[in-house]
This record gives sequence, C-alpha cells and structure tokens, in this order.
Amino acid sequence: MLNLAVVLEDTARREPDREALVLDDTRMTYAEVDAAAGRIAAALVAHGIGPGDRVALSCSNVPAFPLVYFGALKAGAAVVPLNILLTEREIAYHLEDSGAKAYFCFEGTRELPMELAGRAAFEAVPGCELFVVITADPHAPARADGVPTLTEFTHGRSPGAGAARTSETDTAVVLYTSGTTGLPKGAELTHSNMVHNALMATRQFGLGQDDVLLLALPLFHSFGQTVQLNAAFAGGATVVLMPRFDAGAVLETMVREGVTFFAGVPTMYWSLLGHEAADRHDLERVAQTLRISISGGSALPVEVLKAFEERFGVPVLEGYGLSETSPSVTFNRLDRPRKPGSVGLPVWGVEVKVARKGGSVCEVDEPGEIWVRGHNVMKGYLNRPEATAEAIDAEGWFHTGDIGRCDADGYFYVVDRIKDLIIRGGFNVYPRELEEVLLTHPEVSLAAVVGVPDERHGEEVKAYVVRRPGATVTEEGLVGWCRQNMAGYKYPRIVQFRDTLPMTATSKILKRELV
Repeated sequence: MLNLAVVLEDTARREPDREALVLDDTRMTYAEVDAAAGRIAAALVAHGIGPGDRVALSCSNVPAFPLVYFGALKAGAAVVPLNILLTEREIAYHLEDSGAKAYFCFEGTRELPMELAGRAAFEAVPGCELFVVITADPHAPARADGVPTLTEFTHGRSPGAGAARTSETDTAVVLYTSGTTGLPKGAELTHSNMVHNALMATRQFGLGQDDVLLLALPLFHSFGQTVQLNAAFAGGATVVLMPRFDAGAVLETMVREGVTFFAGVPTMYWSLLGHEAADRHDLERVAQTLRISISGGSALPVEVLKAFEERFGVPVLEGYGLSETSPSVTFNRLDRPRKPGSVGLPVWGVEVKVARKGGSVCEVDEPGEIWVRGHNVMKGYLNRPEATAEAIDAEGWFHTGDIGRCDADGYFYVVDRIKDLIIRGGFNVYPRELEEVLLTHPEVSLAAVVGVPDERHGEEVKAYVVRRPGATVTEEGLVGWCRQNMAGYKYPRIVQFRDTLPMTATSKILKRELV
C-alpha cells in the first residue's frame, strides 16, 4: 500500500501544531490541513467517488488547492489539476478525456472568472457527475442555484481515519502536457512516482521544519506540486502561497515571512532582477534568510543566474524535468561543484543518457536526445497506448524530445527542444545558444529565437527582443552585433523588438505565438 497523502498525514501526526500553509492572514497547521482534506475525502466517498475515479481541479494558489488535492487522494481517487487559464472548450476536453467524475473549480476573480467557464464546461460533459465551486470567501454562497460550495459540500463530515488503501502503481495524479503538438495528453503519475520524487526533493535540498517556502509557481504544474508543496509537506516545512507572481510582492513576502527557499522559472528570476523597486527592499535581510533558490521549467540564461546570485547572495540550483517524469530528472547540488549553464547531475534513483537515434550513447559533449529511466517515469499517457509506446521503449527509457549533451564530469546540459531546432541551409541552429549570447548585450533584457520559413535556406533565424529601459540599439545595429558574436550560419538575420513576450501560465516564453 502507498498513497501520496502520506506526505501530509505523516507530518500531521508528528507535528500537528506546526504551521503548514500561509496566505495573507490565513494560517493553517498541519493538523488543520489534514482534517480539512479528510472532510473533503469523506464527502467524496459519500458521493460514490473513490479508488479508480478521477477528480479534476481548477484552482489558483490558495489553500483550497492542497485541501482538495489531498482530499481526493485520501478518497483513493486520482487528481487531475487543470491550467487555470483554460477556456470553456479546453476544460470540457480535459474533463471528457480524463473521465473525471467530479470537478472542483475556484470562482476566480473579476479579471479571470473561472467559475463561469468551469460550470459551462461541466454541463457539456455528461460523464462528470459532480461540480463544486470553491469560493474565495469560504462562507460565501455559490452564485448559481444547486451548485454546492466547498464549505457546503463538506458540512457535517468528519475527517475519517486516513487515506484509502491504494497501490504504489495506482495513478495518483494525471498531468496534461501543454499540447504544443496535437491535443494535450494526460501523463499518469503513480503514487510511487510522486512520493519518490517528493522525498528525493526533500533530501536533495535539505528541507526541514525550519524552512519557509514561497510557492509562486502554479500548483497545477508538476514543479510547484512536487518540488515545493509535496516536498515541503514531507519535510514539515511551511508553505507561503502566492496566487499570482508579482516581483514586488515576492520581495516583500520574502522579508515579511523569512523565506528560506524559493523556486521559479527563468522569467521569474528575470522579473526579480529587473523590478524597479528592488533596491528599496531589504536585500540584506532577504539574503540572511534565503538559503537556496532553484530554477526549472526551461533553461536559465547564465547571465541571469550570475546576476541573481550576485545581487541576492544566494546560490541558484538549476535543474531539469518534465511532467512525464514527476518532474525531476537532474539538478545541481550544494554538495557538488555547480556549473553555470548545466542542469546538473541525475537525481537519486534515476538514470539519464544522451542517445543517438538508434539508442547508442553519445560521446562526451555530443548532442543527442535525452533519455530517462527510473522511479520518476510515468505509467503512460492516459488511454493512449500508442503514444505511450512511442515515448517509453521496451527497456523503460522515456524519450524526452529534448536535445542535450553530457560533459566529461557527468553533468548534463539541455541544448534545446527537438521541435525548436532550426535547420538553416542544412546546418543545425540551437535557439537557446543564441538567446544566451543575446542576453550578454548590455541593452537586451529578454530574447526568444525562432525559425521562420525561408525559400533560400529552408528556415531563417529570427530574434524577438525586449530592450532594457533607455536602450537605443536598433534592429540593424543588433543584427550587426550578432554577426560579430555568432557563427555566420547561425546569427539572426531578422530582429524584431517587442515590449513584452507572450508567456504561458507557468511563465515560459510561448514561442509558438511568435512564429
């Protein structure tokens, strides 16, 4: 028997009065979180929902997310966290595709009225039997007749005796891929996948009862779920929730709450560095408490890493992972030399190799596809045996679709996504490499490089650039600078300046909207 809810239940037994969740004036202990999740589980079971069923959840980073997440797990069901920016049509697709029997949806905000789209999507999927709205004010009534709020749904329920008996190979979480190629697919992550990855992160980063984690990453994403929420709960740390990333609010919260651990994606680090009010914050006090920062989700430019470490006086450990790997695959470590630009060494219990098309291992620093095998690899794609067989070979290796290399010391580097590779005149051009160089220009703040169709070369290299305030560099001037600093076949011939670049809900640059 193994149930992911053990990371909460075990700490609640050992340290019931320790603070678990913080959001503004709301502060919940581990005992309170465990009891609230238990009441949700009891209500789900009373509605006939248990092992083998799936429970969908659309919710921002508020206490209700972990309460429903662990409540569904305690009931024995699998959780299907949904991106909070999905439209009505997209939500309906995810409910239908996952076979969700229940759907919990946060009411949202005036700017993002999630309940409206969620309710309409629920009504379009007959197989989804239960809709529960999560109100910002737990005591507020639902706006629609016949729709229970989370408070009404759990009224009168007792927490129960503990989590349902589930097997380590049962599905705990279904995470949908971004769907950059075709329709999104649901990666089935088992209780074993998720527990091992959480415990690995707790051990890797030394998380314990004295730690305070700032959780600004969206909880519907595997990075925020595993490396922060579940790892923190396993270690008995305190999680400070931030519903929406804002650089100023992050800095203020770090000072107010004495944050010791921060995890973000590269654009978050870029925003913190460029925030106009950063100098007014007590950076010395931030440095006194903040002992470690980690980065994942996409490649962290070396220039951003160096600047953040210098300004905030804290090491940044870059890592690599995917939804299909629960997510962690590699990470830099505090007890080993760190290499800027590298995503580090394989995490405990995980094998990684860089392979050629036939599966043979690449030579040192030779680019190839990153393959992963270990306790972190998903069970498969939900109801998609052909896609699963294509992604995971007979020997258990998951083919990531990422181009990487491995140096002589065993450190891995992500070169680019295979799908982002630009082939210009028969030569391979890796956008990430060019983005790294562009960020060394004193007037460039952010850059994204893509390939665009070209009759002569097949593809041409184009750079979208956000300039620093007060910058005067022109498109022609920047192309000339690139010509001097990059090989002739790879420098961008086209530069377009933008005030901003499109981002996903997880703060990754959305390149498909730039092409």
